[in-house]
Amino acid sequence: MSNSEEEEIARDYICFGNPDCTIIVVDATCLERNLNLVFQTMEITNNVIVCVNLLDEAKKKKIHIDLDKLSDELGVPVVGTTARKKKTLDLLMDMVKQVCTSKIKVKPNKINYNKTIEKGLTKLQNVLRSEFSLSSDLARWIGLKIMDGEETILQSIEENLAIDLLNNEPLQEAKNAIRDDFAKNNITESNFKDLIVTTIMHKSETIVEKVCTFEDDNYSKRDRKIDKILTSKTLGIPIMLLFLGVIFWLTIVGANYPSEILFSVFAWLQEKLFLLADFLHCPEWLSSMLISGVYQTLTWIVAVMLPPMAIFFPLFTILEDLGYLPRIAFNLDGFFKKCCCTGKQMITMCMGFGCNAAGCVGCRIIDSPRERLIAILTNNFVPCNRKISLFNCYRYFFH
Repeated sequence: MSNSEEEEIARDYICFGNPDCTIIVVDATCLERNLNLVFQTMEITNNVIVCVNLLDEAKKKKIHIDLDKLSDELGVPVVGTTARKKKTLDLLMDMVKQVCTSKIKVKPNKINYNKTIEKGLTKLQNVLRSEFSLSSDLARWIGLKIMDGEETILQSIEENLAIDLLNNEPLQEAKNAIRDDFAKNNITESNFKDLIVTTIMHKSETIVEKVCTFEDDNYSKRDRKIDKILTSKTLGIPIMLLFLGVIFWLTIVGANYPSEILFSVFAWLQEKLFLLADFLHCPEWLSSMLISGVYQTLTWIVAVMLPPMAIFFPLFTILEDLGYLPRIAFNLDGFFKKCCCTGKQMITMCMGFGCNAAGCVGCRIIDSPRERLIAILTNNFVPCNRKISLFNCYRYFFH
């Protein structure tokens, strides 16, 4: 299920590029959420290796993962890595070699959906295999995409496999029969994808309960309690305004003190440079150009722009590391939807207060091309540190 261009490129290569092996990198600290990608990829290809990365971070959080048991549950090789340690990456590449040379036979334990969906998949799978001579796994995956009705992937399937899915009569008859079955069981186009994702997430939860142990039993409970507070309808937005207000206040007011110190230091150095120029009998036009022009302009910009940036971005990074930024996006998603945008734009707008360039580059996290373009265009109107600093420079100059 791809939501962006880069995901579509990766998906198309896995589907039609005939890769010898596909490595799926998952985060050991949030395995449950990442297994979603694993099960979706195993629908496409069998030659899969799961790389459980960030084991060092999981150890810090007292999370232990039974990699052998995880491999048994998924039916694919699982390798634990800490990317900064070369030994663990060597183990991963050894596993890749064994899979590519068929020393290890990979048999993924794929998801079984509800009876109605599985019945429809079997019908489509049989028709696709007989009409287009496709393999069983590829036919099952294409059948799932036909039921999903995603136009972009169906076009990619037709182009890359040179098959016609729209005008094939047996396939259309099977689709009509499946549509009738779905109607009887209250499965619509809108909730079909939800059923697929719900099944995958339920399977992921079951596996994580078997393979993961938490030394701190209150870890997940505490995390959920924090979520309920930070994303609640009554407290979510006031807490967000408080956090952002503190950051902006520290950035705007707190930056005045280091700015004054830098101004005084640079002014003292400027006097010394004039004395040095007089001592060297430097022409007045040259000393004015270099000291009053180049040096003074450069130091003013540094004194005004550096302190706010040195305060804002570290504080913003702390919020990001704490996982608060996605919660901000969640809280404001409803308001932004009314403007035909997405809550993720709030993150890029906040980043834009530090630097518009960083805010526009950060818009790549937005999946929809239309919403991404809206975010890029509107983020340019956010008063970033550069604009505020230039205003302060003009104000200081005229004062």
